[in-house]
Amino acid sequence: MDTLAALLDFPPITRLHHDRTRRIHTVIRPGAQPPQPGMNPAADYCLAHHALEGAEAAARAGNNTAFDWYTDHPDADAAINSTPTAVGARVVISPDLTDLPRSPISETPYYVLGANTEPAPPHLRDLAAIAYTAATNVGFGHLLAAHAVVLCLLRTKSLGDTLDSWTITRLPGTVFMDHVGDPVVLARDLIHEAGHNWLNDALTATGCKIDDETRFHSPWKKTMRPAFGFLHACWAFPLTMLYTAQALKDTTGDLHRFLAAYLDQQRSLLTVTATDHAQALELISDDGLRLRLAAVHQQALAL
Repeated sequence: MDTLAALLDFPPITRLHHDRTRRIHTVIRPGAQPPQPGMNPAADYCLAHHALEGAEAAARAGNNTAFDWYTDHPDADAAINSTPTAVGARVVISPDLTDLPRSPISETPYYVLGANTEPAPPHLRDLAAIAYTAATNVGFGHLLAAHAVVLCLLRTKSLGDTLDSWTITRLPGTVFMDHVGDPVVLARDLIHEAGHNWLNDALTATGCKIDDETRFHSPWKKTMRPAFGFLHACWAFPLTMLYTAQALKDTTGDLHRFLAAYLDQQRSLLTVTATDHAQALELISDDGLRLRLAAVHQQALAL
């Protein structure tokens, strides 16, 4: 596995996507003929989770109209909102922040695709498409194809501002993020959040249970974190480092200086984790997953 694409291509995740999608379709449409698989099993998997969340919320609220819509649209009717990209059709949306509720399923705001979903304005869809291309050009196409299917663009900020981005485990393949209107920076943040989705799926697919009692110092959070969060950071940030090192070759001016400063910062933070990361990897029971986490961490340390 000498290439990034080979490291990110993890067969247990593909099997998880197939199996979980089939099970979700069986739950929300019992007795019905399962929908035909799409060209991208990961997209089917992501969209099925939106349909499941929407149907469950509708059932709890006694909203029969919404419930029937989700059971009739196990792909959350994503085709009408899709944007062509280098990794396939993506759903790019930019809902008002007031449309992102909080609930017991997530500590952070989130958005579930539904009958009233509208695509993002053309300029944001174009921005996203260029960002997917930028990531694909340096080897991250497989990651974004499988783990960044729905992109929810939030606030527009300036270069250098703090950007909030996140994922939630109940909506795998969906990412929520602020942006600065630059596709190179957006690609970096897409890779970071898709990396979190990848690792969540990998842990589920391999049945790895990480001891919550074991904690490690996180230089990013400046605190002791459970092994789960520590390993996530030691995976997602190195992925962005590998991307940034390549992106720097084709950037100039303020953007180049911004990315160079980011990479320098991440180098110093990651160096602190070298010893603890080796110890944390001992908690990963699957050999293939452990190998991948170690390889990306080591490649980033070598930058």
